[in-house]
This record gives sequence, structure tokens and C-alpha cells, in this order.
Amino acid sequence: MKAATFDLPCTAVTPALPTVNLPALGLDLVDATQAQTIAALLAPGRRRAFFMNAHCCNIRRRNRAYREAVAGADVLLPDGIGVELAGRMTGQRLTANLNGTDLVPALLEQAAAQGKSVYLFGGKPGTARAAASALQARVPALRIAGTRDGYDGAADADTVVDDINESGADIVLVALGVPTQELWLHRHAWRLNADLTLAVGALFDFLAGNVSRAPQWVRKARAEWVWRLAQEPRRLAKRYLAGNLSFLTHAAFKAWGPESFAAVQRRFLDVTLSLTALVLLAPVLAATAIAIKADSRGPVFFRQTRVGHKGREFTMLKFRSMGVDAEARRAALLVTSDREGVCFKSKADPRITRVGRFIRRFSIDELPQILNVLKGEMAIVGPRPALPSEVAAYPPRALGRLAVKPGLTGVWQVSGRASVGFDKMVEMDLSYAASRTLLLDLSLIARTFGAVLGGRGAY
Repeated sequence: MKAATFDLPCTAVTPALPTVNLPALGLDLVDATQAQTIAALLAPGRRRAFFMNAHCCNIRRRNRAYREAVAGADVLLPDGIGVELAGRMTGQRLTANLNGTDLVPALLEQAAAQGKSVYLFGGKPGTARAAASALQARVPALRIAGTRDGYDGAADADTVVDDINESGADIVLVALGVPTQELWLHRHAWRLNADLTLAVGALFDFLAGNVSRAPQWVRKARAEWVWRLAQEPRRLAKRYLAGNLSFLTHAAFKAWGPESFAAVQRRFLDVTLSLTALVLLAPVLAATAIAIKADSRGPVFFRQTRVGHKGREFTMLKFRSMGVDAEARRAALLVTSDREGVCFKSKADPRITRVGRFIRRFSIDELPQILNVLKGEMAIVGPRPALPSEVAAYPPRALGRLAVKPGLTGVWQVSGRASVGFDKMVEMDLSYAASRTLLLDLSLIARTFGAVLGGRGAY
């Protein structure tokens, strides 16, 4: 008779084993110490346990059959730094990392003390036997009920089930790889007489010495995945690089919602571009500082209070492009502004130095604001930050500009800068704030290079 493809419920795990729901993953995971978990798994009753890491969660999103198998398990154990980070996204800290490589050998030590036996099913031919020998060397009292490989030995499910049952095993370890091992248990565990069944992934390879374990200090740093990647880059690159990024991206989206997730994306873009720009533009920054000092007396940088996100004031940095008495002379020059509205701009501003005119023409004076971006006071893309006196004179509609972080570049900057009137600038910024996306930000960043070279409205 062929094995059924449906699942029957097992005895629920003891209530003494606490769990926590992680919204970022949509899973209830064990939240207990290793000792508590082992005691619960070995308690009287039948139960099936799966380990859940980032790779498992990625497969669960794509594979309906695997998703059903995970839902049918009695115990889901958190495995790895990825799951831990997913919990932290919603302020939840798991008690322990219950990965199979550490937990299962410790569980088998307790099982041996209770007189229980174990059956090892899976791995390449000879691997299960080698793993069993390693376990017996570590736990002499452990009874090995039997072993079977996961290749030809797994060809006939009925034969596998019969062999396991005839062995009298109390515990069955299945190492067929994700998701095959979970799907196998989902279909056949109800036919097994063993009280405890576990899907254990690469455990047999570690025990048999086929794959070396990361040093203790690497494990403590929660970077074992880096060690594995270094050992098998071709096989594991997709899983650990693209896979981990996909996992964390999905978890963040689920944990924070689309708006907060988009904010995280933008912040990542800001930090990445700012750090890259600091490195690439270091010669330009140094040359500009030297030129400013040689051209006129005064500091290299100009610091000014500006109004940022939600009206919060901050100190904005620029390369100094004017004389040191520029602020004192500003009030007397307001009537010469070339621009309509509350924002002052004058093409013939007498306060600008010779070097100042050049660095303004190519927006080099704005480059120190990269530091404001790194501090989180500004973004790469957004409305230009206004002076407190300008904000005080804003009509109510213009206050909508403060709904997003001010930026180094934006719609106004790529549309003519000072040649654009105040009212039109406000409408541009309000439109951006209402419809901004990561793709729009990237488009505006790309257009900035042309705007800088064209120089329209730069003075």
C-alpha cells in the first residue's frame, strides 16, 4: 500500500515550551533556552520539529507544499541570525538560537540518558553511518537504531517507513535537505512509530566531517553563514547573498509596512551614496578647501541653521562661498533679490567671492551636506532646506515642504534652481512629497548631473 499524501495531527508539544509570533515572518517560533527545548521535545507524546532559518522562510514564501508542511509541524525552532534580525524588526528578542547543529547532539545526550534510540535517514551513501559513528563516539550510551542514505535508500518510502519502524527507533532524524525532508515527514511521519521526528538539514555532513564547522569565535559573532559561503561559494552564493537580502527585505516590508519599508530603502540609498561620494570626491573636497583659504580670509565651511523634516532645525554645512560678513549684509540686500517670493537669491550678490562663484556654478559648495545626509538631517533627494526666517513667512500651503527631509538635490534643483519662482518651487516640492518613490529618487539623482553641468539657475 502506497504512503498517504495527507497529514494527521500529532500530540501537541507541552505547554511549558513558550513560543513567540514574529509578524515579520508570520510564524510562531519556540522562545526558550536549549535546555527547556530539549526537555519539551523528549517529553511523553508524539511531535515533529522543523528548524526555520532565512533560507527556509524564503522557500516557504514560494512553495505551497512546503508551506503546508511547516504549518503541520508541532514545533518550529529559530535557526540563525536572519530569524533573530527579523524578530528585532518588531522589538522581539528570541531567547536562544536553536540551530540543529548545536541542539540535536545535546538532545541526543539527554535521549541516551533516558535510554532512547535514534535512526539517521538521509545524506549521501555512507554519510549517515559516519555521522552515527561520530555520535556514538561523543555519546557512548546512545543507541543507534539504524541508518539509511537519502539517495537509493530513499527511493521507496514504504520500505523506509518499514525499516524505521522495525528498528524500534524513538527518534528519527531526516536529512534530505530543505524542502524535501519536511515534505517527506509531512507525508509519512504519521506512519512512523517514533515519538520524535526532526528535519535536520546538513547535520549529518557536519557530524561526518564532510563539512567543517566554523570556529567558535565566528559562531559567537553570528557569522557562521559567512564561513559556509567561503567554503562553498558557488553552491551557496545565491542562498546566502541574494537569499539573505531577499529574506531581510521581505521581513522588513512585513514588519514595518510599505511606508516605513520605503523609508528604510531611502535611508540605505542615502548612506550608500554619501559614503561612496566622500571617497570618490575626496580630492575635489580637499582642493576646494585649499582654494577657499587661499582666496579670502575666514573658515573653509559655512554653518547655517536651516529647517528640516517636520520643522526641526539643524546646522547645515556648505563650503564658504561668501565673505565672512555675509550674514550681516543680507538684510540690506533683500531688495535686490532676483526671485519672487520669500526666498532671497541675487545673481549679482556682492558678498560672493571669486572662488565662491566657481563652486556655486558647479554646486561644489553644497558637497559638505553629504555629512548632513549621513547624520540623517538631510536626504540625497528632497526639497532644499529653508532658513527659519523664510519658514516663518511661509503661507500655510508651503509648510507642506517640511513633510519630508530636505535634500541635496530634488525637483527644484533639476528644473532650473534659482530661475524657478517660489510658488512654483512649492508646488514642485508638494508634488514630490505626495508621489515620491525610490525610482523617482534615482531618476532625479541621474538628472542632477546634467543640471549641474548645464548650470541653469546656479548662482
